Amino acid sequence: IINNYLDGTQGGAMDKASPGGMHFRDSKRKVDYVLAYHYRKRLAQALPGVAPPDPMRGSASLALVSNGGTGKGCVEPQQQDQQALQEWPGLPGVEVMELSPLDALEEEKRLQREEYERNLVEAGLEIEKDPENKSQGLSFVRIHAPWQVLSREAELLKIKMPTKKMYEITEEGGILKTLNEIWCKLTEPLQPQVPQQENTKMKNLSYPFSREKIYLYNIKDKDTFFDNATRSRIVREILKRTSTKARNSMGIGTLIANNVYDAAYPLHDGEYEGQNDDMNERKLLYQEWARYGVFYKFQPIDLIRKYFGEKIGLYFAWLGLYTEFLIPSSVVGIIVFLYGCVTIESDIPSKEMCDQRNAFTMCPLCDKFCDYWNLSSACATARASHLFDNPATVFFSVFMALWATMFLEQWKRLQMRLSYFWDLTGLEEEEEHPRPEYETKLLQKKLKNKNITTENLNKDGKEKLTWSDRMPGYAANFGLILFMIMLTFSAVFGVIVYRITTAAALSFSTNETTRSNVRVTVTATAVIINLVVILILDEIYGAVAKWLTEIEIPKTEKTFEERLILKAFLLKFVNSYAPIFYVAFFKGRFVGRPGRYVYVFEGYRMEECAPGGCLMELCIQLSIIMLGKQLIQNNLFEIGIPKLKKLFRKLKDDRTEPKEMDSNQSKDPQQWDLDYILEPFTGLTPEYMEMIIQFGFVTLFVASFPLAPLFALLNNIIEVRLDAKKFVTELRRPDTVREKDIGIWYNILSGIGKLSVIINAFVIAVTSDFIPRLMYRYAYSQNGTMHGFINHTLSYFNVSHLKAGTQPENSLFAQDVLFCRFKDYREPPWSPNQYEFSKQYWAVLSARLAFVILFQNLVMFLSVLVDWMIPDIPKDISQQIKKEKTVLVDFFLKEEHDKLKLIESFITQDKRKRKSGTKSRKAQAASFSQINRSPKGSFTSFSSQHTVV
Repeated sequence: IINNYLDGTQGGAMDKASPGGMHFRDSKRKVDYVLAYHYRKRLAQALPGVAPPDPMRGSASLALVSNGGTGKGCVEPQQQDQQALQEWPGLPGVEVMELSPLDALEEEKRLQREEYERNLVEAGLEIEKDPENKSQGLSFVRIHAPWQVLSREAELLKIKMPTKKMYEITEEGGILKTLNEIWCKLTEPLQPQVPQQENTKMKNLSYPFSREKIYLYNIKDKDTFFDNATRSRIVREILKRTSTKARNSMGIGTLIANNVYDAAYPLHDGEYEGQNDDMNERKLLYQEWARYGVFYKFQPIDLIRKYFGEKIGLYFAWLGLYTEFLIPSSVVGIIVFLYGCVTIESDIPSKEMCDQRNAFTMCPLCDKFCDYWNLSSACATARASHLFDNPATVFFSVFMALWATMFLEQWKRLQMRLSYFWDLTGLEEEEEHPRPEYETKLLQKKLKNKNITTENLNKDGKEKLTWSDRMPGYAANFGLILFMIMLTFSAVFGVIVYRITTAAALSFSTNETTRSNVRVTVTATAVIINLVVILILDEIYGAVAKWLTEIEIPKTEKTFEERLILKAFLLKFVNSYAPIFYVAFFKGRFVGRPGRYVYVFEGYRMEECAPGGCLMELCIQLSIIMLGKQLIQNNLFEIGIPKLKKLFRKLKDDRTEPKEMDSNQSKDPQQWDLDYILEPFTGLTPEYMEMIIQFGFVTLFVASFPLAPLFALLNNIIEVRLDAKKFVTELRRPDTVREKDIGIWYNILSGIGKLSVIINAFVIAVTSDFIPRLMYRYAYSQNGTMHGFINHTLSYFNVSHLKAGTQPENSLFAQDVLFCRFKDYREPPWSPNQYEFSKQYWAVLSARLAFVILFQNLVMFLSVLVDWMIPDIPKDISQQIKKEKTVLVDFFLKEEHDKLKLIESFITQDKRKRKSGTKSRKAQAASFSQINRSPKGSFTSFSSQHTVV
């Protein structure tokens, strides 16, 4: 028998919805959480031999009969009802209906929802539901947590709440205080206009909530003592642990996974824009934070934390600090670039290369179709290379390594400061609920092995998944990650083949302009292809990493998130940096020499670096990939994809829901309707990931592109507001999560910082000409200058030693060329060991390796020194934490002392009352005993003894 369960409605009558859509229909109880689900009314048919139901007879009950299509949907009470009704077909007011498989599944979901909602009511929550007036549609369950539930759960979760006690925050004195005051005055126009604490020098003493010590807390109004974020967090915890018997469901996560409910989310605090003058926290965040027009203002971190929770607050605090730290690195990068621009005219090697009188005749760049060429034709490339390949880039590499260390140290200090002010110090790890997938797998294991052996039980006597259960997932992870990395390398190799074949094809062209611009054309198109491949593979790798983590079946959400981050970072790191690593360390290293070139596919020569070196090409590759990823992936995708998803979901809902008039539906959409349309929050992993990859671009290859921090800064100014707008306007309100740090991301940042030292050392030593120039000036130059450097780096080759069929056809050189030059340190043709590596080659190689070791150890030492000099916990915060503990103990002792005094005063008053009552009774007893005196003894004596006792 089905009873339509509608709380808050009687006979179809319905009160008007609360104004603003934030309360129940009584306009008093606040909506703390919302469950949304799609329903579908039964399209039932009457059984043969049974009269069809009368649609006008609404009082009749319905009997359900499953046709066996969905065995899981049949519960025992339902079967008993079915048998009873079939035995009594003439029962008045009963109509026997047959359910289709789809209806049976829908009926099973409805029964699960009813059971779950009953369990929520038993847990103390209050719920309100919409009537299901259509044949199918969307419905909402609104949940309110009363004070008794909030106080009970706050005590269980050990939520820190402000007490009555306030204490003074002691500030650092001296010059630091003066500088801080000056800085505050200068940055006053940049501060967001949000409500601040009246007295910033005072702080409320916080303590985990306890109902026994409720007198400690400053409770002015029970409805507002717990803010909206805390209320929704408490309700979410109840939803997670409330179970249903059907399918052994454990919490709301399993029900959503089984499509019993579509979504569960807390409400936003109203609209973020509109004509009404009612100001709420969401509108305040939009006006002062989530608009591009306020890009120059600081972020209201405390308000962000209050509205979205500590985890999201820490992300935006980290992003803000990272963006601020990019300002000095951008300034230094611009200075280094300008230094290259200023000194380009005084650079002797580039002057020698551009001098037409030197006439260095170079060996052909390809076989048969390429002619000899003059080195002076590569003048533009040489001059451009000097902009990024100069002594200042070495200094900039050291600076950026120390910058990364200082940034991480400063973040640790800021994190500790925020932990203190947000009452996260001493935050204990909360026991997490198992994920729905883990519970499903565990249930399958229990059903498979009903005879549980003691070997499969843990200490608590509960069954758990062992390594053997996860082995298929681990094997799939290993194999697929290896395959994905090989796929990335294959893509890089494919682009290399494209460059080689395209360069050869363009060299055959009869057009002189085409032949002269082969290198530029090939480089530009190859980098664009690389960028497109990286963007496509990034999206694929993100989905693959999530799937691989799911088949591992991690127990908790935290474990799932950490494993997902590691996989996604590994795949995206390899994908983003593989082409750059190739250009930096492999291109031009395996070319061979004239007369003995290395060929691929039996006809194509391996590509060489440009005459000015590979550093310029590395700079082009890095800049295009970095800017392309930031512009397309981080901005266009981030803006466009949520809007497309929102549009698609709206079209889907409009298509599935029939156009029926709902008399009870209010004209204005309520807040839960507006929030349901928004995109669900899926975590901070994508936000962190794009910033971590950018951090790699800024630090790993910064020696080749000093302007990388500047482009990162410009991107992040937009990124902060873009993310803010997405959180405030595009996403449903996330559940608040208390975290005291950024977790595994800090370890990844630290690892990238250390790796950047090694990579920049190799970029300077191997890719740039810094070491060869240094060696020439101090070891080979006759006058200690750079004159003759170009000639020193070019080796001779006798053109008669070229292989048959590889000589240039129709050479335009008027004179007969006897020797051509190529860039390498090799013995000349007239030497006994012709074309072997010369002594200079081994000397330069030794210098390169020595520089790598020296640079790495020096920078690592300076980084450790900076780390040691800057304490992780600011001195004032360390003192405040100690002071807070002392104040807390004193406050407790004082409250307990006052409590004892109060109890003693009550006892004293009670004694006085008793004494006064005793005296009156004595007087009455004395008068009575004088009247009635017995010879054996007086009644008075007995009376007085009794009174004393």
